[in-house]
Amino acid sequence: MAQLGQGQGQPIIIMPEGSSRVLGRDAQRMNILAGKVLAETVRTTLGPKGMDKMLVDGLGDIVVTNDGVTILKEMDIEHPAAKMLVEVAKTQEDEVGDGTTTAVIIAGELLKKAENLLDMDIHPTIIAMGYRQAAEKAQEILSVISIDADDRETLMKVAMTAMTGKGTEKAREPLAELVVGAVKQVEDDGEIDQDHIKIEKKDGATIDDSQLVNGVIIDKEPVHPGMPKKMEDARIALLNSAIEVKETEVDAEIRITDPAQMQAFIEQEEQMIKDMVNKIADAGATVLFCQKGIDDLAQHYLAKAGIMAVRRVKKSDMEKLARATGATVVSNIEDLDFEDLGLAGSVAEKKISGEAMIFVEDCKDPKSVTLLIRGSTQHVVDEIERAIEDAIGVVAATIEDGKVVAGGGAAEISIAKGLKEYADTISGREQLAVTAFAEALEVVPKTLAENAGLDSIDALVDLRAAHEKSLYMGLNVFTGDVTDMYRAGVIEPHRVKKQAIQSAAEAAEMILRIDDVIASTGAGKEPDMGGMEGMGGMPGGMPPMM
Repeated sequence: MAQLGQGQGQPIIIMPEGSSRVLGRDAQRMNILAGKVLAETVRTTLGPKGMDKMLVDGLGDIVVTNDGVTILKEMDIEHPAAKMLVEVAKTQEDEVGDGTTTAVIIAGELLKKAENLLDMDIHPTIIAMGYRQAAEKAQEILSVISIDADDRETLMKVAMTAMTGKGTEKAREPLAELVVGAVKQVEDDGEIDQDHIKIEKKDGATIDDSQLVNGVIIDKEPVHPGMPKKMEDARIALLNSAIEVKETEVDAEIRITDPAQMQAFIEQEEQMIKDMVNKIADAGATVLFCQKGIDDLAQHYLAKAGIMAVRRVKKSDMEKLARATGATVVSNIEDLDFEDLGLAGSVAEKKISGEAMIFVEDCKDPKSVTLLIRGSTQHVVDEIERAIEDAIGVVAATIEDGKVVAGGGAAEISIAKGLKEYADTISGREQLAVTAFAEALEVVPKTLAENAGLDSIDALVDLRAAHEKSLYMGLNVFTGDVTDMYRAGVIEPHRVKKQAIQSAAEAAEMILRIDDVIASTGAGKEPDMGGMEGMGGMPGGMPPMM
């Protein structure tokens, strides 16, 4: 049982048995170590020459990726401080779609630098304050070094930079074309909702077979074999109610006393179904997408009317169909009329990897499109999908903000240089924290060099010297030279760097301010704190996190 003191010779118990508590420097050391270990785990995946991780779950399913947030999501992380860094990666993914590894390794390096300052007896609050000042100044410097650009050529370069080193190397240019085309198509007054870009993935082909469909692919097939497989200049009806005879909402009993009444009852039901189909045909629809079920008899009548029908279409797909074709989703068949129909140049059933799918194509100015991603195996397709999602995020961010920065570690070196100059203007111990923040940002070019097999010290020295002449000088990991990254076409959205630095700084500040970790479980249960107990006397120890 946990006890904090004694009164009248009796222990005062304030926490249940099995609770655990780590205090002061032990708590700080343990949390910093957890952050450093997590950063080291994803660090080798950074850059064009980053390595992949193979993650195997409890069921034996395998994920092979170098996408930072995917690695952290798939890892079964227990340590509470490490979980906070996972949140950094998730936020980066949600806000921008790329830069997750960068955010985590910057946070890990900030914690590493903070540990040195703590050993110099600088108070954690002073370090946190210095980090906050440095993060604000870093954002100012980032705005100064950013370049205004949102033309198609820049968007292509941004997309290719995001996909470099993610298994799409051979086909990154055609894939970038598809991504830029998709994002530009769904753009609405400078705003981009990425949910309107659907990604369908199928193995059994090469990456080059990937395509952009100006419309929607539905992973279904027509409900009746007698229905047409292809419809040109289709008029599309979207219905979110079932085509069947509705049951009464109250309990009812129908008494039938002779066969003629039974026959009349069946005929009446059939007539109701027929009237529904006639209503759809009279409205002028040639293709029907239904969110719910379609009665067997209705399928027969629809086939006779020459209408292609698909049932149990997902709600999200119905919304995409509406945006792509201009159709209105109708809840009641009686309300369906010609104005509710959408248009598509072609609606056809096609077999992809042996599976039937409905392609709704050639829509006029669709505000929802589909990227069909192909690859040789399922694992390859999954990794291409992750690269495509990153590319969509960075292209959307570039269009919305209209600002980019040079890649290859150029932005980090520029900010670090500016922060060191800023540190000289600050008095007090915060100066040391600002300098530490500047040095922490240099972990990005340093890691790029290490992952490419280059000497990281030489690379940093060369970069610092080159930045005396130009802000856009970064590390070309393929040649080992310091190059003008903007001219080389290695560029990233301003928002990626802004979010990565901000979220990494805030996470590091939060972790540094923790000096007491209390884990409480039910009475008699041992707390699972990811190996936090006993960490105080083990400065070289490593807290288990998985």
